Amino acid sequence: MPTVRELSAPYENYMLVPRPGPGVCPVCFTFTTGLGVCRACASAEQWADAVVPISYSIAGEQLNHELWRYKRLRGDVPRRLTMRLAAVLWRFLDGHETCVAAAAGTSEFELVTTVPSGDRERDETHPLRRIVGELVGLTWLRHERLLMRSDRPVPGREFNTDKYVAKRRLDGEPVLLIDDTWTTGANVQSAAAALKAAGAGVVGVVVIGRHIKRDWQDNDRRLRALARPFDWDRCALELAGKAGSP
Repeated sequence: MPTVRELSAPYENYMLVPRPGPGVCPVCFTFTTGLGVCRACASAEQWADAVVPISYSIAGEQLNHELWRYKRLRGDVPRRLTMRLAAVLWRFLDGHETCVAAAAGTSEFELVTTVPSGDRERDETHPLRRIVGELVGLTWLRHERLLMRSDRPVPGREFNTDKYVAKRRLDGEPVLLIDDTWTTGANVQSAAAALKAAGAGVVGVVVIGRHIKRDWQDNDRRLRALARPFDWDRCALELAGKAGSP
């Protein structure tokens, strides 16, 4: 049986640690031009107390393809991808969950849950919940399916505090909220809002890939400037917290 390190090692060739700084949104770490917070984050309410993407997910490239295929295809390929993505999440949390907790304002997360799928039918068998609730040894004992899609007719990529509902009341527990992809952040922030409405304490967010387009404005140059290979010892929140970080 391959180890977590062996399963996650191939990702070092194409994952990129988001680097904070001028021209980078401090919420979601996308590139901005002449802005502080990006337009998507500025237009949605910020309910998450800390957000960290493990890597940029560049449209049309390897990580982006895998994050699409693992939940939409059938057969051996998505099963293999699910195991590999679980290893990526496990390895990242092993090194950086304490960073997320500190940035959110807690010493640890008592509960771990996932953002429900926008597709109600797919949500019942979504592999991300298997990753967090069964495969990642650091999360499965704390995992609980806390959220479900509401019956409100809210568009998939629109922020709305009524998009999700909690399955039970919470009593101030800090929650680690996990998603596979951040595009606009609307789903994550809607899920964080539902957790807070149910009584959650702080909500920290980890997403595997922050979706970004290479051919948008100056993105290609900026992506090429990021350090390679992927460094498991660094995360965007740590870099953001260091004075004078590049």
